[in-house]
Amino acid sequence: MTPQPRPRGRFAPSPTGDLHFGSLVAALGSWLMARHRGGDWLVRMEDLDPPREVPGAAARQLQALAAFGLAPDEPVLWQSQRGDAYAAALQPLLDAGLAFECRCSRSDLAATGGIHRACVGGGAGRPAAIRLRVPDTVIDFEDRLQGPQSQALAAAVGDVVLRRADGPWAYQLAVVVDDAAQRITDIVRGADLLDSTPRQIFLQRQLGLPTPAYAHLPLVLDAQGRKLGKSLAALPVDPASPRPALSAAWQFLGQAGQPFAGTGSVDAALARAQAAFDPALIPRVPHGIPDVPVSGAVHET
Repeated sequence: MTPQPRPRGRFAPSPTGDLHFGSLVAALGSWLMARHRGGDWLVRMEDLDPPREVPGAAARQLQALAAFGLAPDEPVLWQSQRGDAYAAALQPLLDAGLAFECRCSRSDLAATGGIHRACVGGGAGRPAAIRLRVPDTVIDFEDRLQGPQSQALAAAVGDVVLRRADGPWAYQLAVVVDDAAQRITDIVRGADLLDSTPRQIFLQRQLGLPTPAYAHLPLVLDAQGRKLGKSLAALPVDPASPRPALSAAWQFLGQAGQPFAGTGSVDAALARAQAAFDPALIPRVPHGIPDVPVSGAVHET
């Protein structure tokens, strides 16, 4: 019998702002799920889009995670240093005709709602993006929290961008390559990425890579029922006072008890939380947040 690999989870933020409550929920949820299965927990910085990055945000995110007691078991992986790995994964797809150059602009694809099924762009002088050729196929998978999922990939998303025309590597390629490189077995993340999962599974199959198990946590909504964004609810959580935010994230995840109440170290509180954690209690639907203290240091995002 082939031994099962050691469970490995990860948290993969983008440095577009400081750690807010939605990010903390994803970090704590992925950490709890990894520890519940007796596995490792890693952090990957998805710093692939320099125009959207906020100076110093990556360092502040890592400092906040440390203050919340969420220390990765291995050194942080930085996507900005992984270009050679992405190029190595892309080349066989190009060689096999599974990926192709595309010079279509957004306006070229307006008639199809932005879904690429065939190149319609003119202008040979435009820089080319690289897309993954997506046939008419349906991707089915079982999400551990959201249940059975199915997506007709070609109709829903079309040919997937793997490298943007302006140069940066696309998220879909980078995340698939890095999950395999880090031997991730269990992906726990926000439900805003549920729609991306079928195209990632398809790309894993094209590259001959294993498919992890997926669990998508409920979205954190602000008082107006919107996903956290540039609102008061998205202000940074306060690393100087980690217990209240950790307690609120614990409650958001539907867990019983108060492991973060009382005194003692944050590490001791996390150990109590790990022992009490029950994945079956995590809600499936998006909902609002408890009162969460925020940091007084606000950085533009």
